[in-house]
Amino acid sequence: MMICGMSLLALLAGIFSSHWISQTGLASDPSVKSFFVNPWQTPDGKAVKSENWRGKVLVVNFWASWCPPCVEEMPALDKIAQEYASKNVLIIGIGIDSPSSVREFLQKTPVSYPIIIGGLEGSNIAKQMGNSQGALPYTVIINPKGKSVFTKLGKISEEELKKAIDSAI
Repeated sequence: MMICGMSLLALLAGIFSSHWISQTGLASDPSVKSFFVNPWQTPDGKAVKSENWRGKVLVVNFWASWCPPCVEEMPALDKIAQEYASKNVLIIGIGIDSPSSVREFLQKTPVSYPIIIGGLEGSNIAKQMGNSQGALPYTVIINPKGKSVFTKLGKISEEELKKAIDSAI
């Protein structure tokens, strides 16, 4: 009888502590881990140290130069990147495109936030982060604890993005 009581107590403690951990955002998010360990590169082939992004609110935007809604939302992303830079918020654009196409696009349409090359692995990471359809644009917000707290498939409005960032800060 004593063993049954202790087993029940241990089971309840496990259930409540796992619920508390997931509610407080302390649980590690496997999709976010793969995002941070991926060997990202700039459009000119330089390695990117994604470890420098930890502890910030990250707005990760998967896009492509051939995707009209992706291109349409870039001015709003650029404006918000500048507006929120002092608030420990970083917008990162992941180009699901060839490096040469991204470089060519950025010459015509420069943005102030970092753009990195995603390629096929970027598409896989977007799927791991909830983009089951694989469509673009796709935006994910990661809180400073490294937990994905918001996702949006399709063009995001400036107001919607600000609201999501403000709740993640």
